[in-house]
This record gives sequence, structure tokens and C-alpha cells, in this order.
Amino acid sequence: MPLTTTGELVARARAARTAVLAFNIITLEHVEAVAAGAEAAGAPVVLQVSENAVTFRRGRLLPLARAAVTVAEQAAVPVALHLDHVRSDTLLHQAADAGFSSVMYDASRLPYAANLAATRAAVDWAHSRGLWIEGELGEIGGKGAHAPGARTDPGRARAFVDGSGVDALAVAVGSVHAMTTRTATLDHALLARLAEAVDVPLVLHGSSGVPDDQLTAAVAGGITKVNIGTALNQALTGAIREFLDTDPAVVDPRRYLTAGREAMARTVERTLRLLTRA
Repeated sequence: MPLTTTGELVARARAARTAVLAFNIITLEHVEAVAAGAEAAGAPVVLQVSENAVTFRRGRLLPLARAAVTVAEQAAVPVALHLDHVRSDTLLHQAADAGFSSVMYDASRLPYAANLAATRAAVDWAHSRGLWIEGELGEIGGKGAHAPGARTDPGRARAFVDGSGVDALAVAVGSVHAMTTRTATLDHALLARLAEAVDVPLVLHGSSGVPDDQLTAAVAGGITKVNIGTALNQALTGAIREFLDTDPAVVDPRRYLTAGREAMARTVERTLRLLTRA
């Protein structure tokens, strides 16, 4: 079916008091696995390409973006494309022409006033081209300038949303990027205060490290977009390791990549079934 937009999926999820899941993609196998898992769960999904993934692809956005668009258009469920953790204005300005309906602009490494000014400029540019835009306040742990233990202040969050004009806000409530154990504990009391303070959808980054019960409570408490990346990479790498340990003579990558793709699809399906029930 035709590409849908992230804004539409988030609005629909918010009205239903559920969440839309956004999975970070790096390879074609990631793209195909997310689409297959979403079809198996019968749920819409967002495909996310991070600035780090673009760097890995030698700085070229279009090859992965065009593959994602093609897979999305052939999917039996609604799929949107989102550009994640963008710091480069050059990359931001490629978003619309590459098929993305939304961008997460990340100026959180900057002091508050500079973050606000940079995000406001990005919002103005994005909105003039019909793009939905997510901002971040309160650095989320474990990635670059993001410090573990950081938390988003509700009053500052309200001022940031009002001043920047973002369509959604990524908040720091205890999740940490790139966790390989599911041991994060979320601050649900803070999340409730944030949901009360701002009138835009809230986004949880670093969700791979959050246990199921914490995730479901976060969605019930006001999180509308849930970002997942590391869990897919764990599934892919674990399945490939197991396959090659069992049959180390294999050299055809299609055999072990099939195992990895299927493992990622199962992860996508399971998480969607957990979190997208209205």
C-alpha cells in the first residue's frame, strides 16, 4: 500500500491510547524483517533510519531509503519512514525528497537556549515542507552526549515545546540507548507529570533495555511512540552466531542472513503484539 506518514500513525495511536512502534533499520534484512513482523502482527509500523546508519552507509541516504520505500509500498500494513537522531542540517534537508514524512532533530547536546533555537529553525524548515518533527529535551543516556541518569524537567519541557513548535517530544525518564540487558527502570511518576505538562505526543528512546511490564506501563502513562533498535541487532547477531556455530562451514550468506532476518521479524511481531493493543 502507499506510504503513510508518521504523524498520521502517531495521531491514530494517541487517539486510541496506544503506541506506534518505530524500528531502526541498518540493512535490507532489517527493512524486510520489520515489514514481515508488522504484517504478522497486523499492525502499522515506522521504519527509522538514523544519522549513524547513514554514516555506516558511507554517508548516502538514498540507497537504504529507496529500499525502505519499496518494501513499505509492498507491505500489507501501513508503513511510514522516519529520519532519526539527525544533527546535520545537510541530512535534514534530504528528508522530504528521500520519502521521509518525519524527522527527529537532535540538538540535545547543546545548552538549552541553543537547543531551542536550533530546533525552532529545524521545525520551521520541516513544517514548510510538510514534515512532522520530533525534538528532544533531557538527554537520554548512553549515546554521545547523553548521560545516564538524565531526566526531563516538566516545566522546561512545556517551555521547549511551546518555543520550538515540535510535533512530538522525546523525553528522558530512565531508558538508555544501546542497552543489551532489559534492566532499565522508568520513572513513571515523572512520565505522568510530563504527560500533564505538554500537549504533544511523548516518545521513548532506548526502549530495547526496558522490560515488558515497564513498556506497557509507559504506553498506558502517555508514551505514544516507542523506538527500538538494539533489540533487532541482538536478534540478528544472535541468530547468525547460532547458525554459524552449528554449521561453521557455511559460506553462503543467504543461509545465515535468513536466520537473522527471521529472528528480527519475530522480535518485531512480539513487541508489536505487546504494545499496540488499543
